[in-house]
Amino acid sequence: MAYGGELYQQHCASCHRPDLSGDPDWKMPNDDGSYPPPPHDSSGHTWHHPDRVLIEIIRNGSDFPQSRMLTFGDKLTENDIEAILDFFKEHWGPEERAYQEQVTEQDDDQSPQP
Repeated sequence: MAYGGELYQQHCASCHRPDLSGDPDWKMPNDDGSYPPPPHDSSGHTWHHPDRVLIEIIRNGSDFPQSRMLTFGDKLTENDIEAILDFFKEHWGPEERAYQEQVTEQDDDQSPQP
């Protein structure tokens, strides 16, 4: 988890805050319709998404019109991204971790296998 925390501080904290709390107004759209960076602790919605989606967003950024998530696939390895995701999970409560584990398992069951 320490490695994921170091990577988070280096690559994510400037937008999502060092304590994972995100922008205080993350639910209020900016003038351009995009939203400020959300929290990655239990108060946000990161834990609503399966691992596959979170990894893709970190790697490729977001193509959602309301998001301005940057692309980190050229800066972070898959192991780095997974370490950051593990860091998030350590800051979620037990209910959020259980829910996110369940949606990840469901997503794994539905994803095409090679």
